[in-house]
Amino acid sequence: MNRQQALQEVQKRVQNVNLLKHMYAVEAVMRQLALRLGGDEEKWALAGLLHDIDYEDTAKEPERHSLVGAEILEGLGVDKDIIYAVKVHNPAHGLPRRSIMDSALHIADPLTGLIVAAALISPKKTLAIDPQFVLNRFAEKQFARGANREQISLCHQELGIDLEEFIAIGLMAMQAIAPELGL
Repeated sequence: MNRQQALQEVQKRVQNVNLLKHMYAVEAVMRQLALRLGGDEEKWALAGLLHDIDYEDTAKEPERHSLVGAEILEGLGVDKDIIYAVKVHNPAHGLPRRSIMDSALHIADPLTGLIVAAALISPKKTLAIDPQFVLNRFAEKQFARGANREQISLCHQELGIDLEEFIAIGLMAMQAIAPELGL
């Protein structure tokens, strides 16, 4: 499956504009992480784009989220490595992350929410912020509580990237597609 095909499938199944923007953000971050970590750029980006393909149908049932997505992707003939990464990105299942791509998706997913929240409280309400601004917000426990800090903090242990660099990679990736994200 190429990006255009994946985008068509995502747009058929996802109507929420903010969810689409989130999926585009995770795609961009995964692409940059692949470059940094020597992964397959296209494969990692597809995992990011497709990771929440089932979310509108499973949002009220977190125990089903990503399992349904994996079934959808299997039916579409998506690469099994991407399917597994999508399945394990949801910590509710307790499945082991077996590859660096699995870990990258698991950790990048909540980072994008933290970065968007930081951008929205910045004076310009855009991604014209620096990594330190996001890092400072990371330290504020009440800020963007939905952005799981424990999950994001796994960047050092599972990816070998310290938190500041991880935030910088994510921010740079999202800044590159800021118009698409509306930021």
